[in-house]
Amino acid sequence: MLHHSVWGASTKTMYEMYSSSLLPPIATNGQPFPWIHMRLPETVSPIHYDLLVHPNLTSLDFTGAVQIQLQVFEDTSTIILHSKDLQIAKAELLAPEGPGSLPVLEYPAFHQLALMSDVLLVRGGMYKVRLEFSANLSDSFHGFYKSSYRTTKGEVRFMASTQFEATSARAAFPCFDEPAFKANFTIQIRRESRHIALSNMPKVKTVELPGGVLEDHFDTSVRMSTYLVAFIVSDFQSVSKTTSHGVKISVYAVPDKINQTDFALNAAVRLLDFYDDYFDIPYPLPKQDLAAIPDFQSGAMENWGLTTYREAGLLFDPNKSSASDKLGITMVIAHELAHQWFGNLVTMQWWNDLWLNEGFAKFMEFVSVNITNPELQVNDFFLGKCFEAMEVDSLSSSHPVSSQVDTPTQIQEMFDDVSYDKGACILNMLRDFLTPEAFKIGIVRYLRRYSYQNTVNSHLWESLTNKWYSGDQLDVRAIMDTWTLQEGFPLVTVEVRGRQVRLSQERYLKTDDPSQTHGFLWQVPLTYITSSSSTVHRFLLKTRTDVLYLPEEVGWVKFNVDMSGYYMVHYEGEGWRSLTSLLLTNHRALSSNDRASLINNAFQLVSVGKVGLDTALDLSLYLSKETDIMPVTQGLGELVPLYKLMEKRDMEGLENQMKGYIVELFRGLIDRQTWSDDGSVSQRVLRSYLLLFGSVRNHPPCVATATHLFNKWRASDGNMSLPSDVSLAVFAIGARDPEGWDFLFEKYRHSQHTSVKSRIKSALSISPLQHKLKRLMEQSLAGEVMKTQDLPHVVISVSRNPKGYKLAWDFLRHNWHTLVKKFDLGSHSISGMVTGVTNQYSTREMLDEVRGFFDSLSEETGSGLRCIQQTYESIEENIRWMDQHLPQLKAWLDRQAQGARTETQGHEDL
Repeated sequence: MLHHSVWGASTKTMYEMYSSSLLPPIATNGQPFPWIHMRLPETVSPIHYDLLVHPNLTSLDFTGAVQIQLQVFEDTSTIILHSKDLQIAKAELLAPEGPGSLPVLEYPAFHQLALMSDVLLVRGGMYKVRLEFSANLSDSFHGFYKSSYRTTKGEVRFMASTQFEATSARAAFPCFDEPAFKANFTIQIRRESRHIALSNMPKVKTVELPGGVLEDHFDTSVRMSTYLVAFIVSDFQSVSKTTSHGVKISVYAVPDKINQTDFALNAAVRLLDFYDDYFDIPYPLPKQDLAAIPDFQSGAMENWGLTTYREAGLLFDPNKSSASDKLGITMVIAHELAHQWFGNLVTMQWWNDLWLNEGFAKFMEFVSVNITNPELQVNDFFLGKCFEAMEVDSLSSSHPVSSQVDTPTQIQEMFDDVSYDKGACILNMLRDFLTPEAFKIGIVRYLRRYSYQNTVNSHLWESLTNKWYSGDQLDVRAIMDTWTLQEGFPLVTVEVRGRQVRLSQERYLKTDDPSQTHGFLWQVPLTYITSSSSTVHRFLLKTRTDVLYLPEEVGWVKFNVDMSGYYMVHYEGEGWRSLTSLLLTNHRALSSNDRASLINNAFQLVSVGKVGLDTALDLSLYLSKETDIMPVTQGLGELVPLYKLMEKRDMEGLENQMKGYIVELFRGLIDRQTWSDDGSVSQRVLRSYLLLFGSVRNHPPCVATATHLFNKWRASDGNMSLPSDVSLAVFAIGARDPEGWDFLFEKYRHSQHTSVKSRIKSALSISPLQHKLKRLMEQSLAGEVMKTQDLPHVVISVSRNPKGYKLAWDFLRHNWHTLVKKFDLGSHSISGMVTGVTNQYSTREMLDEVRGFFDSLSEETGSGLRCIQQTYESIEENIRWMDQHLPQLKAWLDRQAQGARTETQGHEDL
C-alpha cells in the first residue's frame, strides 16, 4: 500500500487487560468467550475459501456466504476466526452425513467469532465450515465500501470496492485475517447486468439467475493472505494490452475518464516486464488489472492481480497533466507492481515486519523507474525520502523499522515514513555497500526460497549473505539488525588531523534527553571522497570511535557520498569551513546529492547544538549559484520553515527580513524560469516549485506574469490552455480575491481532470481569504463537490497558511470524532493531520492548548496515538529553537543587509 517502539502506555494496558486471565472475555450473548488473545490460535488453518458476495448498489448493503476448508493441527472443538460488523445468519459444519449447525459466539472487541462444535475436530483432519452473513457497505474507505462519482451530465452513480489491508477483510467476510494464514480463494460475485465485477483472478463464466441477477465465477487464486483479496462491482470501462511475457494488463476507470488511461497502461506493461526479468520469477497470474477508484484513502493498494488506485494516481491527460503528475503516476504503479513479488508472493509473517513489504516496494520504485523511464530522472528525488524519514526518526517517539504491534490501531500506525522511507533508504545503503549485482542475486534467492510463504527480517539477511564470499564473510544480518531493530540513526563526527581521520558515532536526537541516546551503536557503511581523490572509499564503522588514515593530506573530505547512507555527518575543526568555501568557489566539485546533504546536515546540526546557526547560513549563501533541483528544494526546505515558525507569532519585522533574504538568494534562478512546459522532468518540477514560491512571496515579476495569465484564462472561461507546470502559481495568484476564488471553485466542480483539480485545490487552500478557507474545509468534509479523501491534504495545506493555521486547528478539534470514524484511528491520514496542523507552533501557549485537547481524548478516540507524542516533541523542539537562535538569526540577517548596502555603496562610488 502506498502512503505513516514507543506505544502510549495506555494502549499497552488495554491490551494486557484484555489478554490477562483476570477478565475472561464475555461474548455478546453473555457467555464466556473461549479465547483470550488478540492473535488467532494456530490450532486450525484455512486451506481454501469459496466465497460468494452479492452487493446491492441501490440499498447499499450486501449479503454473502463463505465455505472454508480447514486443516486441524491440534484436537479442538472451537474454531476462532475474525468477523467485524457482520451479521452472521447461519453457521454450519459440513460433514459427510450432512451439515450440522454450529453455535456462534461473538467478541467484537477483538473482531472475533468462536464456532462451537459438539463434534471433536481431530488433529490431522480436514473439515469444512459454512457461514452466511450480511452487512451494510461501509461508509469509510476500508472493508467492502461504497464509492460514488458524478458523470459529466451530473448524475451520481454508485459502485462498491474493497480495501482490506491491514485488518479489514474481516469486515467483508468471516476469515482468518492474519497475513500468515495463506489460502486459495474461489470467488463468485452477483451483480445486475448494468455492472461488471472484477476480482483478483480472471472471470471463467457468468451464470444467469432468476430475477435478472448475474453471477460471475472467477478462477481460483494462488495461495495468498486475506489482505490481498479484492473485488469491485461498478460500471467501469477498460483498455488492455499484453506484456511481452504474455500477461494481460487492463486499466479500468469510470466511463467519462477512460480516455485518460493510456499513459498508465503503457507504464504498467513496461514495469511488469521489467520486474518479470529483474526478479527472474514469472508473474504468476494470467492478468493484472489497475483500477482507478473515485473514493480512496491511501495512494494505491497492491491486491494481487487487481491493484487499486486513487484516480490521481492513475489517470493522465497529456494536455492537462504536469511533469510531476507523470512522475507520480509512474512511481505509484512501480510501487504496487513491485509488491506482486515482494509482499504478495513472499509476505511478512506479521505486521511488525511491514517494512519488508513497504520499504522494499518504495525502494524498487526508484530502481525500476530509473531503468524503464530514464527521462523521469528519479534519482533526483530519492534523497527527499531519506530526509523525510530522518525528520520523524530524530524524535524519541520514533520506533524501530521492525517493532512489535498487536492492535489494529498499532498495525495501522506502522504504515508511516519509518516503514516506507527509512526502509527504502537502508535497503539503498545496503545495495550500495554490497554492489547492485550481489544485492540483486540475494533478492532473487530470497524470493525463490520463500515463494507463497511468510518470512521474518532475518530470512532476507540470510539470502543476502553470500556464503561463498572470499576472505571475511560479511555478516549482513549483524549489520542490518543495527538498522532495523533499534530506532533512530547515527550522527558520525569526523575530525581530520593531517592524514588522520578520527571518527565517532552517537544517536542523532532532537530531544534534550540524554537517556535516549545511550546504548545505541550501529554498523555504519561509511563512504568518502576527498579533494585529491574522487574515487569512493569505503570503511565499515562498527565501534563507537575509530581512526582511518588518508594516503596524503587533503583540502577537504566529504563523507556519506551522494548520501547513500542513512546517517548524518558533522565535521569538527575546520571541516565545515573548508566545505563551505568549496561550495562558494566551485560547487560543481560535489554532486548535487552531496550538496543537498551538506545543506540538510548543517541545518539539522544547528538543532542539536553541534553547528552554529551562522555556519549553516554562511553555507546557504552558495545557493545563489545553484540550479539543480535537490539542493535548491533542500535549501528552501531548511530556510522556509524558519519564517513559517515566525508566521505563527507576532514578529513581522524579522519574518519579512527572513523572507526577503530567501527571495534574494533565489531571485536569479526564479527570474530565469520561463512560464512554459519546456525542459527535463527535474527542470519542470523545479520550475513549478520556484514560480509558486515567487508568487506566494510576492516577487513582483512572478505576480505580474501570474496575474496576466490568470486574467486571460478567466476571460476565456477557463478554456485557454495554461502550461500545466506553471498553472499552480497562476491559480494561487487568482485565488487571492473572492471573485477569482469562486471562479476557481466552479472550475473545480466541473473538471473531469484530477490533475487540474488537485492544483486548483492547492491554490484555493493558500488563499489569504479566511472565510473561503473555512468553506473549503467544510466542503471537503461534506464530500459533495470535493472528495473527503482529499480532506487531510486540504486541512494540512490550510494549516500551513499564515491566515489559516488557527482555522485548521479549530476544524481538526471540532470534527475529530467524525474524522477518526471516517479515516480510521491509526491511519496515515489521521497522523498526517495531527502532526501537519500542529508542527509549526513554537509557543508555550499553543503547546498547552494542543496538550489540553489531546489529553482530553479517551483511548477509543486516540489518546495513545504515536503522532500525538511526535507533535508534542516537535512543538517543544520549535520552542527551544526559537529561544536559542532568534537573536543570532537577526544579527546574521542584519550583517547580510549591511554587506549588501556597502556593496551597492561601492558600486555607486565607482
